[in-house]
Amino acid sequence: MTTESVFTGLKVLDASTYIAAPAAATMLSDFGADVIKIEPPGTGDPQRRLSSVPPSPRAEANYGWHLANRNKRGMVLDLKSPATTEVLKRLVQWADVVITNFPHGTREKLHLGYEEVSGWNPRVVYADLTGFGDTGPDARQPGFDLTAFWSRSGLLASTRDAGAPPTVPVWGSGDYTTATAIYAAIVTALYHRERTGQGADVGTSLLATGVWATGTLVAGALADGTPFELHDRNTPVNALTNPYRTADDRWIMLATSPLNWPALARAIGRPELGEDPRFADLKGLVKNAAALSELLDAGFRSRPFTHWKDVLDRERITYSLIQTPEEAAQDPQLRANDIVVPLEGVSGLEYTVSSPVNLRGVPKVPAKRAPDLGEHNDEILAELGFDPADIALLHARGAVPGMTQAEAA
Repeated sequence: MTTESVFTGLKVLDASTYIAAPAAATMLSDFGADVIKIEPPGTGDPQRRLSSVPPSPRAEANYGWHLANRNKRGMVLDLKSPATTEVLKRLVQWADVVITNFPHGTREKLHLGYEEVSGWNPRVVYADLTGFGDTGPDARQPGFDLTAFWSRSGLLASTRDAGAPPTVPVWGSGDYTTATAIYAAIVTALYHRERTGQGADVGTSLLATGVWATGTLVAGALADGTPFELHDRNTPVNALTNPYRTADDRWIMLATSPLNWPALARAIGRPELGEDPRFADLKGLVKNAAALSELLDAGFRSRPFTHWKDVLDRERITYSLIQTPEEAAQDPQLRANDIVVPLEGVSGLEYTVSSPVNLRGVPKVPAKRAPDLGEHNDEILAELGFDPADIALLHARGAVPGMTQAEAA
């Protein structure tokens, strides 16, 4: 049974690699789009191997590949072969959306530049991703989320404690954030096409989304604002927004406001502090943040997390347990809200992470495994109008490897 959803009937050509751009295509597939992913001969998209590269968690299943490429059909095309150009042209003419992240210059050599693609299909929504944008001195510089999103944007320099060196953030986190931005650009362009009948050239960069994520601090810098020093949990600027350790060695992130200070004082068993003149207003809370942090440290260290959960919930104080990814994977809140969903067809992998966009009352399609390398070559070629003799010739020329060749690779 086929699940009808928002983009049922929408055709997407995913001519991209790694995470951000393919994940945007996956978001479209979650709502029913027919996505054809093309990969180069040999080992295909490097994303197929990232789950086995440290520090990715070691597992039997290729979880990263299925996360970024579920629900797609797969082809292997040698875009460097002249014999492939007609196949690519028919794919573009078939598609409503074309997604690529090949660098400028390379994409044109592979017949994936906007001018050529839109010439083949004027109504196409062409979406691309770069590391650092389309123009400027670094437009052709390679970029990954660790470099363009995290490092260049100012985000990584700001996401650490005072005295600590920069660390390596969760890799892929910038990619999946950027995927949402590409998805939004595509949906905006589809709405534009619905109104005007015209295709569009849309895109973003890892740098743009990284700066957007760091927006408060970058906007402050644009206003010539004076930045605070890096966070020090022992002498924080704001002790009400700070991590604290509990008696059973768990950490909670406190994120409350001065208005809630009397309630927090009651929660830690020190109601008299709610009337303490040192903490009576915002100015006092800032001036005496180190003293308040010391008081809160002692309070939270005195009891286990289960105690603090009860009393903080009762007082309506905003906080969260700082969970590990392994704890988050088992958090019942994820399944209750379909943040984690069943995945069909993968040994050793029963669930995957759903995309964060939801339309209430409109189902997403059930998540199914990502394609094997070249799995749908002949099926798609036949749909594009190539007869058996044409397909055999494409195989013979190596432009479109046969399934046996793909499996061997």
